[in-house]
Amino acid sequence: MNDETEAYIRQKVKAELRKRLRAVRHTAPAEACAQRSRKIVAQLEGLEVLQKARSVALFWPMEARHEVDLRPLDTSLRARGVTVAYPSVDEETRVMVFRSVADVTLLDERGLGFAEPSPDWPLLGRGELDVIVVPAIAIDPRGHRIGYGAGFYDRTLPDVAPPAVTVAVAYDYQLVADVPDTAGDVPVDWIVTDTRVLAAER
Repeated sequence: MNDETEAYIRQKVKAELRKRLRAVRHTAPAEACAQRSRKIVAQLEGLEVLQKARSVALFWPMEARHEVDLRPLDTSLRARGVTVAYPSVDEETRVMVFRSVADVTLLDERGLGFAEPSPDWPLLGRGELDVIVVPAIAIDPRGHRIGYGAGFYDRTLPDVAPPAVTVAVAYDYQLVADVPDTAGDVPVDWIVTDTRVLAAER
């Protein structure tokens, strides 16, 4: 099998995993997702790298897609005086960055389906973020994840991590034995589900 065929197969497997696990998550009752989300937040609050962090990037949940809801974590981080940032995508370049957010009520959906900060809010670059919490549709114990396929995190994480520590969050049924890695994939450092906390296998 040549490299081109291998890459094609890996992409097809990833696409099938994405489709299957999105469907499972979509059919899960909203209250079950909320319960799992609360457990994930509790796991994150107990994670040493989060406890020591002074600046953390989160993501605002797309509720219609039953994403992990990290809003209670936003509240508890701010109560400790932690700077909280959210992803922001440039309309023209499609480059994603992280911007400090002082007031989450001002986050707005700007055409990509998720709430994000205004482009004029403060940018946090390399060395200014301690932890980045990353969404996942599927994740394996090595830290390889499947997102929605746009590649925003895979393109952005190398610019800030390290030194930032990356933590993927997912419901436990989204933790799979193996996610085929493809060109440009960036594995995370930690995996947190509603029942497990794993340091990524390297």
